[in-house]
Amino acid sequence: MEPEETEQVTKQSPMLKVATFIVDRRNLFFLLFALGMIFCAISASWTKVENSLAAYLPDSMETRVGLDLMDEQFVTYGTARVMVMNIDLEKANDIADELRKNSDIAMLSYNETTDHYNNFSALYSITFNYKSDDDKALEALEKVKESLSDYDVYVSTSMGDPQAALLAEEMKPIRIIAVLVVLIVLLLTSQTYAEVPVLLITFAAAALLSAGTNFQFGTISFVSNSVTIVLQLALSVDYAVIFCNRYKEEHQTLGIREACIVALSKAIPEISSSCLTTVGGLLAMMMMQYGIGSDLATCLIKSIFFSLMSVFLLMPGLLMLFGPLMDKTKHKSFIPRIDFAGKFAFATRKFVPIIFLAVMVVAFFLQNKCPYVFGYSLLKTPIKNEVQIADGLIEESFGRNNFVVMCFPKGNYESEKKLIADLEREPQVDHCMGLGNTKLMGHNLTDKLTAREFSELMDVDYEVAELLYTAYAVNDENYAKLVNGISTYSIPLIDVIMFLYDEVQEGYVTLDDDVYDRLKKAHDTMLVLRNMLEGEEYSRILVYIDLPQEGEETFAFLDRMHEIGEVYYPEDQIILTGDSTSQRDLKNTFARDNIIVTVGSILIVLAVLLFTFMSAGMPLLLIAVIEGAIWINFATPTLQQNNVFFMCELIVSAVQMGANIDYAIVIAGRFMENRKVMDRKEAVIETLNFAFPTIITSGSMMVFAGLLIGRLSSNGSICGIGKYLSQGTIISIILVMFVLPQILLIGERIIEKTSFKVSVPIKLDRARGYVRVDGLVRGQVNGFVVGEMHGMVKGEVNAIVSMGGMSVVDPEEAEHLLPGDVILPDDGGTAEGVEVPDTEDLTVAEETANDDGVSESTAQADASDRKGDAES
Repeated sequence: MEPEETEQVTKQSPMLKVATFIVDRRNLFFLLFALGMIFCAISASWTKVENSLAAYLPDSMETRVGLDLMDEQFVTYGTARVMVMNIDLEKANDIADELRKNSDIAMLSYNETTDHYNNFSALYSITFNYKSDDDKALEALEKVKESLSDYDVYVSTSMGDPQAALLAEEMKPIRIIAVLVVLIVLLLTSQTYAEVPVLLITFAAAALLSAGTNFQFGTISFVSNSVTIVLQLALSVDYAVIFCNRYKEEHQTLGIREACIVALSKAIPEISSSCLTTVGGLLAMMMMQYGIGSDLATCLIKSIFFSLMSVFLLMPGLLMLFGPLMDKTKHKSFIPRIDFAGKFAFATRKFVPIIFLAVMVVAFFLQNKCPYVFGYSLLKTPIKNEVQIADGLIEESFGRNNFVVMCFPKGNYESEKKLIADLEREPQVDHCMGLGNTKLMGHNLTDKLTAREFSELMDVDYEVAELLYTAYAVNDENYAKLVNGISTYSIPLIDVIMFLYDEVQEGYVTLDDDVYDRLKKAHDTMLVLRNMLEGEEYSRILVYIDLPQEGEETFAFLDRMHEIGEVYYPEDQIILTGDSTSQRDLKNTFARDNIIVTVGSILIVLAVLLFTFMSAGMPLLLIAVIEGAIWINFATPTLQQNNVFFMCELIVSAVQMGANIDYAIVIAGRFMENRKVMDRKEAVIETLNFAFPTIITSGSMMVFAGLLIGRLSSNGSICGIGKYLSQGTIISIILVMFVLPQILLIGERIIEKTSFKVSVPIKLDRARGYVRVDGLVRGQVNGFVVGEMHGMVKGEVNAIVSMGGMSVVDPEEAEHLLPGDVILPDDGGTAEGVEVPDTEDLTVAEETANDDGVSESTAQADASDRKGDAES
């Protein structure tokens, strides 16, 4: 008979409520994701990409200050170095003459010296009449290439970001191949064929949402734009796999809807905890002084967020949709058991940790000597793009073009001229280019000419020249010259030419056509040079040096340039900018950033693991294994003498610590669970068999993703990230599978001794009437039961058992399985308000039987361990 009311209604857990809402409102989430994906497919093209490494230097760095100053003060015209091969000197001169007639070309640098003609090749340095970011400059370059289409032509230019365009093209096949690799891995590691489209749709949605929301950052780095999607797939694949496996586990006893709800309620906290270590490693990158670390970390953290949202909100609906098909397409697992790995771990537990410790020490010292470089000039990539090929051929015949820009206060042409002379006396300097030494019409631009000298130069009447000089003095408010006489008044050539041209344009002066043509030609050239080399407050000179872009000798000469400049200008107003200064500044930031990333990632991951395992010893053991993998990874370049781009170490070490630590967590967590019911040997064997499918699924995707980037990219930094991410993941997998188990076996007592779990009293619930119970039950149930049970009953059972069975257990054996700490009331009634300790010994509500029957207790397992040790 149904009672009129219940004393207490057992509440459904909040997580189950959330999971039920998501599953039952799946069509709403389908619609939201569809709209979001359509929007992101359009907005993905809105993102701007920054291709300069120097742009992410701290604002206080000299290179960053210099770049900002040049953007503000000077005009950067489009330039190109064009090499024509397999021509004789006469043909080279003819080509130069034709190029000079091109109205788009402001200046052409070419002569018959070996600087411009060598090995039957001619090199033309072209400056266009348009700014470097003007489309007309690119159009003008295309016209030049078209006019030389009958020759072997190679072009080196920074206009239009050719490297960025080529990198974008390279990433397209990488992404396609990555998808194929993921498909193959999922097919081999799945248990049903229909789960593969579920996982792929989930990945695709997360990737598209992530890429389509990058525009909110305004501009992202070329590194983030290139590798985020591939790394997102490799970093977050575990989330979808964990949820899918949970669903399949629950679906063994529940229907599709119920299994999906229960699996989601369990997966949300599990996956959220798992992603914390990955995010922790990325957060360490955000503390870098060098801005690309923060840029990439922000993009990856956002991508992980969308991966979580896709798994939590979209994937449940997909499982409901594909659930029936998954039931029909089950297949045998292609992943074998690896009992040998567990047996090897148990047999070698006493000496493998010692060997690993020795390897760690050696790797630590070797990785400290890793040959890091801070530019691309010393890097070798597996493939070369057309720009790199052209640069290589030009360098082979004419050498590398390395120059440093020196900025200083404008206004004193004499000091500038002396500064240029002092710099050109240095043996490391090939030549300088500034207003003080650039010749035009037989004079340096800053040479001062009297009215008579100017009249002879321009072939105008002396009286006209005097009038011009008088007008200039009045305009310059230099009345003393008018009093002392114009005949001795001298004006820099560039100033008088610019003034005369303005006067002609305003109609105050009239010139013959041929004189005007010479004036206009000189004016146009000088205008380009002035815009390039002189700003409102600063002037600059280009110092071409015969030194590599980076190295101690180069960096020392930068200091020497400062010393020379400070003779004529204040110390704080001498600013150097160029590839060499950029690489020097990158080197200076690296020392600090390397420490921050290493220490920061360890501390953040350590904090997460402390709360995960509630032990101080376990996190230290796991971090030691992954940190050892990082040291070994970057010790290999020292042994191979391969240069490593500095950014690779910073990014890969953070990703490796944040992502690969998950492999160690899976093994450690399962091992500690198995040790409650198994001896050490059996526990380690079952642990590795359980963890291997998860690790090989996630790890193989990370390895292949990195391998594709490392082998198919021509960009030195992108290539290095892929190479060492792939190599580091392989090392991590080897260590967690063949070293970590031995460390856990040896360090088990350390883990127990450093545990800081506390016992929390639990209040037993009491209810009467129709009561729904969800969760682990410890106590008495008196009434008619309908539902599934997995546990031990101390008392009498009268029930119909379907889909299973029940059996009587020997009392002595039952004593090991019953929760002995539970306090039962003497009268057999329902206990209310009784508090019991929440200890791990109580978690025996569900036991997993092995082939020999019910598992032994931990005490019996330890006795078996001791016996096994004696036999060994």
